[in-house]
Amino acid sequence: MTPISKPIFTALLGAILCAFAPVCSAQQVVDKMVATVNAGVKTDLITYSDLVWQLALQPNTQLDSPTSADLNRALRLVIDQKLILQEAEKIPTIVPTQKEITDARDELARNFPSPLEFQQRLQRVGMTSEKLDEIIEQRLKMEKYLDFRFRNFVVISQKEIADYYGQVYTPRFRTRFPGRIVPTLEQVRDEIEQSLKEAKIESDTDAFLDTARERAEIVMLNAV
Repeated sequence: MTPISKPIFTALLGAILCAFAPVCSAQQVVDKMVATVNAGVKTDLITYSDLVWQLALQPNTQLDSPTSADLNRALRLVIDQKLILQEAEKIPTIVPTQKEITDARDELARNFPSPLEFQQRLQRVGMTSEKLDEIIEQRLKMEKYLDFRFRNFVVISQKEIADYYGQVYTPRFRTRFPGRIVPTLEQVRDEIEQSLKEAKIESDTDAFLDTARERAEIVMLNAV
C-alpha cells in the first residue's frame, strides 16, 4: 500500500463517510462496504462513498466513472488515514480549533482552479459544508498527531547538514545552474536542515504505517 507522508498530507487525506453519495446531479450510486480497519481501538468501515469523496478533494481527478486504479489508490490512502486517526484519537488534547478548520478549508479550496469549481465538485458527490468541515477536522487531527509523534523529536546534526551540502546540494546546484556561484553552507544551512527534517519525518511516518498495517486487522469486503 502507498504510504502517506506529511507533504502529501495537506493536499490529500480522507474522511469517515456514510450512507449514499450522489456522483452527479442526475445520478445516484448505491453505496457498498469496501473494507474495515481495526488498529486495536475500534473498527472503522470504509465505503465506496469514502473513496469517491476522497477523489473529490483531489484536484484534476476524474469523478465520473472513476477508474479501478484511482479507487484503489484512494482506498490505500483512506486505510492509512484510518490507522493514523485511530492513534490520534488516543490523545484527546489534539483537537483543532474552528479557526484552524476554516483556514485549512480555505487552503484546500485554493488547490482548485476556482471556488466555483471546488463547490461544484463537492455538490456532485453530495458533500455538505458540515461534512467537509468534519473531514478537515480529521485531517488536522492526523497532522497534529504526526507533529506530536515525530516532528517534535526530530534532530538533525551539523554533520548531517554538512554531508548533505557537500554530497547532494552542491552537485545538484552545479547541474541545475552551471556557471553560477554555489551558495555557501551558512547561506543554505536552514534550508538544508528543514529538507532533512521533512525527509526524516516522512521516513518515520512510513515506518510507523508499515508497522501499523502489520498489526491492524484490515478486511477487504468488496473489490473496487
